[in-house]
Amino acid sequence: MVVLPTDSITRIVSSLEDSLDNTLKALSEPTPLIKKNRRDMAIWKPDPQRALWLALVIPGGGQIYNRKYWKLPLVYGGFMGCLYAMNWNNTMYKDYSQAYLDLMDGNPSTQSYNQFLHLGMQITEDNQQLSNRYKDIFKKRKDRFRRWRDMSFFVLVGVYALSVIDAYVDAELSVFDISKDLSLRVEPTVFGDNAKNPLKSSSLGLQCSLSF
Repeated sequence: MVVLPTDSITRIVSSLEDSLDNTLKALSEPTPLIKKNRRDMAIWKPDPQRALWLALVIPGGGQIYNRKYWKLPLVYGGFMGCLYAMNWNNTMYKDYSQAYLDLMDGNPSTQSYNQFLHLGMQITEDNQQLSNRYKDIFKKRKDRFRRWRDMSFFVLVGVYALSVIDAYVDAELSVFDISKDLSLRVEPTVFGDNAKNPLKSSSLGLQCSLSF
């Protein structure tokens, strides 16, 4: 039987106690969570191609992707204004168009045009002068509201195109490298074939150089 010295036994026991304490301490501490690398918004730059496709698919999507939220009221306000103008002009065009058709057919049962007249005034077959006058008025108004309706549609397309262009250009300029060294230097220079000898067929002038 091997008998260990007392000092060796003490060291072994102390080492085991330290190992047990470290193990218990490690088990009692919460496991640290692995943090994902977050995108630094200070250095983040949008992709122009992605901004273009988002703006094409979703109106205002390019502005959201570029983090230009203050432009959204302008974009959606333009869309809503154009849609409202289209709906209102289309309604007025239909009303005046129907009134013009009712006035032209001469049928007494279809008199929708009387709702556009002044209070107490009606168009009758006996008053052809008044009838011809309102025929001209209704025709001009229905043509005017139809033209305004079509114009509202083209303005809507223009707002959509501007939102797409704005999203692409904004994203493109965000990755455009602009140096901080912007300076203008003016210095004398010699023009002519013989620059080494300015007295012979040469002239003096000023040269401007812009560094950026």
